[in-house]
This record gives sequence, C-alpha cells and structure tokens, in this order.
Amino acid sequence: MPFIVALFLMPLIFADPVLAGQQVIADFSKGLDAAGVPHGWQLKEKAGKADIAAVRDEGIAAVRLRSSRSSFSLQKEVRVDLKQYPLLSWKWKVTKLPAGGDFRRASTDDQAAQLFVAFSRTRAIVYIWDTSAPQGTMGDAAGPFFMSLKAVVVRSGSSEAGKWIAETRNVYEDYRKLFQEEPGPVTGVRIQINSQHTGTAAESFFDQVLFTGP
Repeated sequence: MPFIVALFLMPLIFADPVLAGQQVIADFSKGLDAAGVPHGWQLKEKAGKADIAAVRDEGIAAVRLRSSRSSFSLQKEVRVDLKQYPLLSWKWKVTKLPAGGDFRRASTDDQAAQLFVAFSRTRAIVYIWDTSAPQGTMGDAAGPFFMSLKAVVVRSGSSEAGKWIAETRNVYEDYRKLFQEEPGPVTGVRIQINSQHTGTAAESFFDQVLFTGP
C-alpha cells in the first residue's frame, strides 16, 4: 500500500469535467491511450508489470486491473473542494482476491481494489476491498514515513465477489473522523491493485469515479 508519493509531485493539471452538482474524476468509456493507460491518468508500477484493459463488462465501460505478484496504480492530480462536493461515488467489482491479504500486517498488505484520496503531502485516505480485515475497519495503513495514511475497509472477503457494487462515502466526514481536523482540498486520486506481498494474484474492475454535493 505505501505507494503514493508521486501523487504530490506531478505538475498540477485540473481538467476534470465539472457538471451541475458533481465533479467527474474518472470516465473509463474513453478507453486507453497509446501507452495503454486510461486517458488522463498516469501509470505507476512498483513491482512486476501492470496488466490493464479497457473493457465493457455487463454493459459497463470499465477499466480492468489484473495483478500477478505485482503492484501498480493509476493516478491523477485533481482539485476538489469537499465542502462543495463531500460525497465520493464509484462502482467496483472484484473477481479475484489475493489469498491471505490483510492490510493490518505489512507482510500481507495486498488488496484487489484500492481507491486513494490524497489531501496533501502528509494526509490520505484509502478505501479498500480487503481479503481478511472486517468490513467497517478503520485504521492506520502502511505509507511513507512522512505521511499519515488511513485505511477504510469498505468491502471484505469473497461473498460479494463477481458483482458490481456501487459505493458512496462522505469523504469530508471520514476525514474529520480519522484525522480529527478539517480537511483541505482533495489533490489526488489513485486506483491501485497489489498481490506481491502474499505472492498471489488479484483482479478487479472500476467504473466511473466522481465527487458530488450533499
């Protein structure tokens, strides 16, 4: 999970469409660019090689991430005012969980699906689908020494694997609960998958990601 430093080092380019009451972060219907990456995103490989595909799954235009003892992410710089757009909504599907994955131990810190929300060089929340940690668990996650990274287990285990699930989180309230302070603007978003710690494999799909008003 500690793979987010570059989110704060890229030049700031804020070109996400802002529609009435919402700010769209990811629209994977545009497919992949010449480098094999969704348009508007950057690929970061930490371990092994990335396996990314633009797919239409059950009628949904999505990005598919597949990991085999690897760790990689798609990331982009954004600028979101949480007082205006506090709700983060997305759809995801997990078809293969990394066996034994558990964010609570560094040796097993693998997840099929992770959605990072970065606020600055020192604060970030990651919403995860964990193999073992119970749904609803919130706690410290592994990250760079200078960063406070908090994990929220949104889904756990395989009981809902193979199904598209729509999620909505109040990031403003999550931040206040986790950090005991008022949040600044969201500065980066990252989608990640990894299975290198457990030496296993994982697969997940993501649909549109957006921030909306209350």
